[in-house]
Amino acid sequence: MYTNVSSSVLLSLAPLGISDASIYPAFVFGTITYLLIMFFNLLVLAAIVVSKKLHKPMFILLFNLPITDMMGATAFFPHLIYSIVTQDRQISQPACITQAFLIHFYGRGNLLILSSMAYDRYVAICCPLRYNAVMTPHNLIKIITSIWLITFSTVVALILLLARFKMCKTHVVDLFCNNPSLLKLVCDDIRVNNSYGLVIMCLIQGGTLGIIIYTYLQILRTCVMTNHPDARRKAIQTCGSHLVVFLLLEFNSVITLIAHRIESASPYMRRVLGVSVVIFPPFFDPIIYGLKITELKQSIKRFLRRSVVSIKG
Repeated sequence: MYTNVSSSVLLSLAPLGISDASIYPAFVFGTITYLLIMFFNLLVLAAIVVSKKLHKPMFILLFNLPITDMMGATAFFPHLIYSIVTQDRQISQPACITQAFLIHFYGRGNLLILSSMAYDRYVAICCPLRYNAVMTPHNLIKIITSIWLITFSTVVALILLLARFKMCKTHVVDLFCNNPSLLKLVCDDIRVNNSYGLVIMCLIQGGTLGIIIYTYLQILRTCVMTNHPDARRKAIQTCGSHLVVFLLLEFNSVITLIAHRIESASPYMRRVLGVSVVIFPPFFDPIIYGLKITELKQSIKRFLRRSVVSIKG
């Protein structure tokens, strides 16, 4: 027989399994990783803001990616670092739900941002003469507003459906709070939640994957047919890095969500993939885009040079 768990009762996250001898190295590694994520993403944001050459649709869409990346990293790392130091895996129910909201917001937002960037590249490469007519400031605002509204509304609905239940268990099966792991703490009928989650997963993950597949097939066809080797190389370079970022997030998040619905799935595999979703994209996104997109790389170098000169002065 289960008893209702009050919101004041602490939940316990899955143990980290860190030995006493590994606490300090793990703390240093986690702290440095988080600081690097914040620094790299803030650097991309600053470079786009200060460089007028980057005030183009592609980079304005890219500007949104570091924001969601930092949101996801901040939802995960501070509590992780605190847990490493204190060896305390407890978290309050409101804090757990907040963490789940931020992580789902980060994941869903990233998928929509990356698919919008793919559409931008599709128009630029496959329909260059129509690019300025399609990617107008007005349409760009509509795309960005739609991304944030869809992300916010679907994640809020997800959390509200969860928050209506009282939890009867306290052990969270993952290393961080998320909707599937929190639903496992509920002893009531969660069929509505499961159905909503499945429908949204199919629409968001399926829809963004469909956009990516279509746009990149068209881009690949155009690149193969073009007679300009430099244009072909630049297009493949830009789109190749974009595809790596998207697939890393898409498949890891989909497999993690599906693993929650399969009782026989390995919890260790699920935890590893789940953690990879909140660590690797925020860390590698700014590095990949900063190194592969020449205009952004040059702007970052100029920004760093000016910053060093102003500090010395």
